[in-house]
Amino acid sequence: MAEERSTLGKVLFTEQDILDKAKELGAQITEDYQDSDLIVVGTLKGAVMWMSDLVKNIDLDLKMDFVSASSYGSGTTTSGLVKITKDLSMDIYQKDVLIVEDIIDTGTTLHYLTKKFAERGPKSVKICTMLDKPSRRRVPLTPDYKAFTVEDLFIIGYGLDYDQKYRNLPYISYLEPGDIQE
Repeated sequence: MAEERSTLGKVLFTEQDILDKAKELGAQITEDYQDSDLIVVGTLKGAVMWMSDLVKNIDLDLKMDFVSASSYGSGTTTSGLVKITKDLSMDIYQKDVLIVEDIIDTGTTLHYLTKKFAERGPKSVKICTMLDKPSRRRVPLTPDYKAFTVEDLFIIGYGLDYDQKYRNLPYISYLEPGDIQE
């Protein structure tokens, strides 16, 4: 029998909270994209767990793709420069694109991605995020769909990491400043 894992930090949202929101947003996305040629684009690596739960609740024929872009590296603050390390593998021309993100913090990365994707001629580009942190926004960006709003905390778990650790926590928590060593 596996040993029970101790909880790291204060749990903000449980796995059940997240699954409930995925079901709710999946139903809304299903309604909004009827008769659409939808491509759901997950941002690697953080959005994988959220995207998996979300698409299971979208009752449409859809395609999935992934992009990897970051303005953080291994630090806890954005550099402001976006680097794409894995681009889309499919054509999005005249398709509806839904970018699925784990967390919107400064908005720098998603602002860049939405502009780059728009240059490729899609019908639409919208954003679905698990977490929104509007207090840190540096660019004007509002998600079209969001599960939760969070305060200015360093969030971990359910795909979100600190230096590639803690992504596999089955809940969303946060690290205190004293817990973070750069």
